[in-house]
Amino acid sequence: MTGSTPADDDESFTETEQRETVRDRYTAVAAETTADSDSYTGTDCCGETETDSDDTTAETITGCCTNDESSKEWAEQVGYQSAEIESVPSEANLGLGCGNPTAIANLELGEFVLDLGSGGGFDCFLAADKVGPDGLVVGIDMTPAMIETARENRSESDTENVEFRLGEIEHLPVSDETIDVIISNCVLNLSPDKQQVFEEAYRVLCPGGRVAISDVVLTAALPDELRADLDSIAECVGGASRIDEVETLLDQAGFQDIQIEPIDETRDFIREWGDDRDLDDVLVSARITGAKPSG
Repeated sequence: MTGSTPADDDESFTETEQRETVRDRYTAVAAETTADSDSYTGTDCCGETETDSDDTTAETITGCCTNDESSKEWAEQVGYQSAEIESVPSEANLGLGCGNPTAIANLELGEFVLDLGSGGGFDCFLAADKVGPDGLVVGIDMTPAMIETARENRSESDTENVEFRLGEIEHLPVSDETIDVIISNCVLNLSPDKQQVFEEAYRVLCPGGRVAISDVVLTAALPDELRADLDSIAECVGGASRIDEVETLLDQAGFQDIQIEPIDETRDFIREWGDDRDLDDVLVSARITGAKPSG
């Protein structure tokens, strides 16, 4: 059963168009990390302006990373410790996300971890340190430029127990029952088929495996114009679901011990996601956890 999504409720765009819009956005973010890129101005992905070859303004990157702070300051704001930030390759921190899933995953030595929407690999490198050399972390991202960025970051570090695979989170390139823990950071809301994401997560988890997700959820009805807007969806706004909807999706996929904990403090940075929108009135980051039955 497919959960309710903006693509289901609005016929102005297709799931393919939604994925393409999201992919284009994060290709642009990845381009910002390329030292010789002449397509962007500024020092990081947050709130920067894309220009074309004629230097005319095309689009301002907003949402998910719209504050004017550095990526390090952003990471501290959403829940990472300074020591964690400094322990990973600097270009892995792209200033994306809305929480710290590795802080709620309770990772143990030797575990196999899967990161849905791994971006530059920030959470993957943190998880790799926690699971140790006998563990493994696999990052999945549908944006080739992000996979390239993450692999470059890995080659510049001494991390050997992490790998990055190109793929969609609705169709994971991972074998059945091979993963102990799934993490994700502000990516689920981008999917046009969230039910399929959770069913795939359930498939690849070992019995007793768990999910630990940081994502945005709705606390009030989202204006129709945002829900039906592709750019709003790509900015981690238009595709957000209500808490009860996320609970239902997890339950229908087979998960147990489901907990969704809104974090009121995150309204502070969500408020910065748009100067012309009071998003903190309808949107908040949450810790989302659940477990696959042991037998």
